[in-house]
Amino acid sequence: MDDHADVVRAAAAATTVGELDRVVTTCRACPRLVAWREAAAADPPARFRGQTYWARPVPGFGDEHAGIALVGLAPAADGGNRTGRMFTGDRSGDFLVASLHRVGLASQPTSVSRDDGLVLTGLRMTAPVRCAPPANAPTPDERRTCGPWLAREIELVAPRVAVVLGGFGWKALLTTLAEQGWDVPRPRPGFGHGTELTLRRGDARLVLLGCFHVSPHNTFTGRLTPAMLDAVLERAKDLAG
Repeated sequence: MDDHADVVRAAAAATTVGELDRVVTTCRACPRLVAWREAAAADPPARFRGQTYWARPVPGFGDEHAGIALVGLAPAADGGNRTGRMFTGDRSGDFLVASLHRVGLASQPTSVSRDDGLVLTGLRMTAPVRCAPPANAPTPDERRTCGPWLAREIELVAPRVAVVLGGFGWKALLTTLAEQGWDVPRPRPGFGHGTELTLRRGDARLVLLGCFHVSPHNTFTGRLTPAMLDAVLERAKDLAG
């Protein structure tokens, strides 16, 4: 898959979440991201030297019929890009998975590799961009190129609630949902921690919950505390039923 048109066709052709996950990992449509993910794997920090990096697009992870979707930004160069699983193997993942375990959505409090036995119940983790971007900053074109993967995943999983980590994910998900025919208001509501937005499409209903991203910048400074994240996830559980 070498361009946006290829991504559109491949995403639309996936009839199950498992099929979508498999085809996502073959994508090479964004040259800058392909180069970056492979360069990070070729020159890892000392603590990961000798490990085999995934160095491919990272599929979503978790319950394929989840009531809750958790939408981040993109894999980290030495996190998901190394392990092959969203929010695994870095400090963001440590903070998030511990909270998921506390509220009963994860089978264990840690996530260190894609074969560590972690099971998510009622929740699926995903992102608008599937390759690690330089400086954690995908370009608008990269977001648009990658968008069909998220769109198809949302269609197949059909969550009732989406917990959105950070402003990038919030804007990207609203764009995707508007393209799918959800009644996204104009002007589009801004991101904020604790923001709730209910969208409808026909008889379907989807509630978006804003949450500060679990990045070390937020968690180390106390902008996002464990109690704050637990509260958002508990609210998501209540809304998802």
